Amino acid sequence: MADNEAESGGAAEGAEAVPAKKGKLKLIIAAVGFVAILGAGAGWFFLMRGHGEEKHAEAPPPKPPSFVEVPDMMVNLVGAPGERVQYLKVKVVLEVKEEKQLEAIKPTLPRVTDLFQTYLRELRPSDINGSAGLFRLKEELTKRVNIALAPQQVSAVLFKEILVQ
Repeated sequence: MADNEAESGGAAEGAEAVPAKKGKLKLIIAAVGFVAILGAGAGWFFLMRGHGEEKHAEAPPPKPPSFVEVPDMMVNLVGAPGERVQYLKVKVVLEVKEEKQLEAIKPTLPRVTDLFQTYLRELRPSDINGSAGLFRLKEELTKRVNIALAPQQVSAVLFKEILVQ
């Protein structure tokens, strides 16, 4: 009987030792996982913060664009015979990247105005209907002004006012 009690006591001690080892193992794994997650988060924070500063330090602030005013234009649009004559009044501004381009563009403004007038006189009222028509008109005017100012480039043609009457 004493042997049975000793055996059962030994078995009880072995049973307690096994759960104690599993509990410590789980605790160690959880602690290692927590430290790994914490380390990864800290590493990400420092890498992103350092990366943002480098990017900020290298990029100079963008220069504001400059603008050249083109004289107002008023042209009659092409219409079918017998239709009422419609007119187009346009105020246009040219956008250039650098201010030093302004001085090179100003002497050629009469040529730009002439190109715009001859192109605008060929338009029909249906050509400038809606936003798609105005977008096409803007793209065509930009293309024409860049051809006229060959070494210089214009970023965009901007409409200040468009009136179809």
